[in-house]
Amino acid sequence: MSLDIVILAAGQGTRMRSSQPKVLHPIAGKPMLAHVIDAARALQPNSIQVVIGHGAELVKQQLAADDVSFVMQTEQLGTGHAVAQAIPNLSANKVLVLYGDVPLIQASTLKSLLQGVAENKMALLTVNLSDPAGYGRIVRDTQQQVTAIVEHKDATLQQLEICEGNTGILAASRSNMVRWLGRLSNNNAQAEYYLTDIIAMAVADQVTVTTETATQPMEVQGVNDRQQLARLERFYQSLQAQALMAQGVTLLDPSRIDVRGAVKVGRDITIDINVIFEGNVEIEDNVRIGANTIIKNSILRAGAVIKANCHIEDSEIGPGADCGPFARLRPGTKLGKNAHVGNFVELKNACLGEAAKVGHLTYLGDSEIGARTNIGAGTITCNYDGANKHRTVMGEDVFIGSNSSIVAPITIGNAATTGAGSTITQDVPALALAVGRAKQRNIENWPRPQKKV
Repeated sequence: MSLDIVILAAGQGTRMRSSQPKVLHPIAGKPMLAHVIDAARALQPNSIQVVIGHGAELVKQQLAADDVSFVMQTEQLGTGHAVAQAIPNLSANKVLVLYGDVPLIQASTLKSLLQGVAENKMALLTVNLSDPAGYGRIVRDTQQQVTAIVEHKDATLQQLEICEGNTGILAASRSNMVRWLGRLSNNNAQAEYYLTDIIAMAVADQVTVTTETATQPMEVQGVNDRQQLARLERFYQSLQAQALMAQGVTLLDPSRIDVRGAVKVGRDITIDINVIFEGNVEIEDNVRIGANTIIKNSILRAGAVIKANCHIEDSEIGPGADCGPFARLRPGTKLGKNAHVGNFVELKNACLGEAAKVGHLTYLGDSEIGARTNIGAGTITCNYDGANKHRTVMGEDVFIGSNSSIVAPITIGNAATTGAGSTITQDVPALALAVGRAKQRNIENWPRPQKKV
């Protein structure tokens, strides 16, 4: 049977105390709703219909995609009312209802749930909790068949003792869904049209209600406030840590790592505390990463060493190369085999050849540095003239003296040298020494400025 998916994402989320729509608050650096959409995509549905209301334009801006359609719910009159807004856009045989604030739902769970849907069957995802406060209760008969769902606020004392809770996630045939939604009433404590009321209608129509139970309660945990958001974040990160360790990564403290994207790893990798991965990161065998480092959209080749407090973005660290501590590698940077970048060095769109060294306190932008070249402390490439960027090219075995200013565009030939404190404005031939200093002038008995009282 074909499938349409409806994701409910119209609520304001007042308990978040935020001007941002609740479903845009992030888990692992990605909006909650984006996580749900990804799970929906994995099922390869005919369509994904996202019901929006509060902050609709912001939601559209951040989540717009070719395979996502948005449906407006101008008044928030309950979950049943929300699903009804999407019905005119549905054409598949099955309808699956998900929630934009339940971000950790797994596609594998949903696939199992959908197996229980037919014209005479609907499927309901439940969860067993020691404390199901706030959850609708699953009411069963003596044969353990589901007969109804009772919302917490409408439940009797006896029904409140039930530990099986409703996650809100359900699936049914389109024809049944249309019929039941048309019969919903708002005669309840909240004066809302509850989607869960279709369970009793299914029973009355002799449609079997099958159930799938979530194996992990956090998978179906919704987010209503900042505390719940934080708990889901830490749970998600614990799963990422477990997955990394299963692939051969040593985490010095699995509770202090954040994965905000996808990390591909080799073996025998060691990662210290408070490391953050963003975007797509690839780490090959025998890499070591120091504490408090941020790595985004980068590749770390085998044997690379990243020391503490580095920030690496859109860069490639070559085999056996090292950088840090306190190094910043900006987009377009590439370190060759065994290259070295020391503390307080910033590179942008710079390529270092094999065994090239940039020890400390240096900025290289728009530069190509040859093999075995040594850059002295305090060196900068002056690559920006106020309007355009210009490139610096250094050959192999170049030695740049400390506190040199290299004014681009410029080429420094193989094995050339610049004197410390020089400003180099012209190309330097191979094997030459370039010295660009103003003549020193000493002023005798010069009165040093005094601090004003």
